Amino acid sequence: MQQSFVLSCSMTRYQSYLNSAAAILSIYNGEEPFAAFLKKYFAQYKKFGSKDRKHISQLCYCFFRTAMPREGEKNSALEIEGEIMRGLFLCSKEENEILKALNPEWYENATLSIREKIALLGSQYSISKLFPWEKELSKGIDYENFCESFLIQPDLFIRLRSGHEQKVIEKLGKTGINFKKISDTCLALDNASKIDSIIELDYEAVIQDYNSQQTGNIIQSEIANNNFKNRVWDCCAGSGGKSLMLHDINPTIQLIVTDKRENILANLKKRFEKAGIRNYKMFLTDLASGKPGIRNLKSEIILADVPCTGSGTWSRTPEQLYFFEPGKTDEYANLQKKIISSVIPHLQPEGYLIYITCSVFKKENEEAVAFIQDHYKLVLLRMELLKGYEIKADSMFIAIFKKPLQGK
Repeated sequence: MQQSFVLSCSMTRYQSYLNSAAAILSIYNGEEPFAAFLKKYFAQYKKFGSKDRKHISQLCYCFFRTAMPREGEKNSALEIEGEIMRGLFLCSKEENEILKALNPEWYENATLSIREKIALLGSQYSISKLFPWEKELSKGIDYENFCESFLIQPDLFIRLRSGHEQKVIEKLGKTGINFKKISDTCLALDNASKIDSIIELDYEAVIQDYNSQQTGNIIQSEIANNNFKNRVWDCCAGSGGKSLMLHDINPTIQLIVTDKRENILANLKKRFEKAGIRNYKMFLTDLASGKPGIRNLKSEIILADVPCTGSGTWSRTPEQLYFFEPGKTDEYANLQKKIISSVIPHLQPEGYLIYITCSVFKKENEEAVAFIQDHYKLVLLRMELLKGYEIKADSMFIAIFKKPLQGK
């Protein structure tokens, strides 16, 4: 009788988690990152303990990982609960106590592979509906594997800075945090790893996705042996991860960083201070405005890590896939063309343009390359899609151009 009472209490508690997750999802509108929204929500409703928050958050993310992109009105709370449970089943790699309490049949099959689980669901679910824009993908993407990646949480990757490699590894070892050494400078950790209080971020190591780090290796191979000691303009600097990486590749470069958001540049300045970077100039400018105010700026290397749909990162932020509006692809493609058209006139002859997105859409990738070649006659040295779905990382695209002596 006591065991029956305990099971009943557990079921009630887990049902409460499910109800809370459904309630949160019913009011979230996608206008801010879901992690930030959850933080505010739990700060407002303090009745949830740390364990409660963990379970409810997990259920919410399971919903976003497996729910079809939103169209029209939101589902009812009951429908949302059903989709949450389906998501929990598909995303669980091992036996799960919530599944055990609320759906014993799925619990018994929790260790099956993703494809076996989808087969078990039959006509109830089609993973291809997760990303219904197959024809718009960049060339070379395995569509089925790409769709499956939305059900898997990517790893957390860190880039070890020169001189701190062994120290960081020792610190992680002492605290018992598991990691996989990908290269001499790259480690992969579980995404939930808390390293802020263990590692001096931006000084000893930088949180940076694996494929973002790979862009640095590609840049090195194409440019470093030529004139990589000159001025580098990071024209859409954002949080500054690429600038930091290029500085670490060659500390003698003269960095120029620009962005249209003053708060972003303020944060970037703090990162540079922590990283010990002092040889740089910073400007606030909107390159898509048509009047960027950078008339006299000239650079041998322009890094354009342009704003994009972020579709290559949606396995990390699945709520963005759920709320994605297809028309946004055209909006970003047009924005990217405006930015490129603003910066290329500032590229010195025999200089290099590095074009990067974290998108999987060909409109933002291959079609942008075609635009650059057609309108500015730059020579394409290399174009590569970095497929993150194969390694629990983000997907990215990079193209490197050189401006000829008589370039436009």
